[in-house]
Amino acid sequence: MSLREIRNFDYAILLCRNIKETRRFYKDVMGFPLEHDRENWVSFRVGATLLTLRQRGRSPAGEDGLAAAGSAAVQLAFRVPPPAVDACHAELVARGVPVMHPPTDLPDWRHRTLFFRDPEGNVIEIYAEY
Repeated sequence: MSLREIRNFDYAILLCRNIKETRRFYKDVMGFPLEHDRENWVSFRVGATLLTLRQRGRSPAGEDGLAAAGSAAVQLAFRVPPPAVDACHAELVARGVPVMHPPTDLPDWRHRTLFFRDPEGNVIEIYAEY
């Protein structure tokens, strides 16, 4: 098998300075079901993929490096049905989550989208295709 034959994306790991706060966000705000819940390793099931949180500095492969203050490490995009973008926005606002960009239509992409950040500063996009 070669690298070109890889066809599955099983999980993504978000490196966390504060894994407890980030765990709470993805469990309680985003509502993702827990798959694994250990002190320094927490995984949520999102469709066929796991979204995993790991405490920064606890890598079996070595040092993770420092996170640049105020910058996102990743952007996560979650597709929802069209009416759900506005419903998700209302739920985020009700839960006190600061929204970077409220629901907006992007005609060139044929998307309705909104953006906010998780507690680690990663950018999250909720979008629908139309």
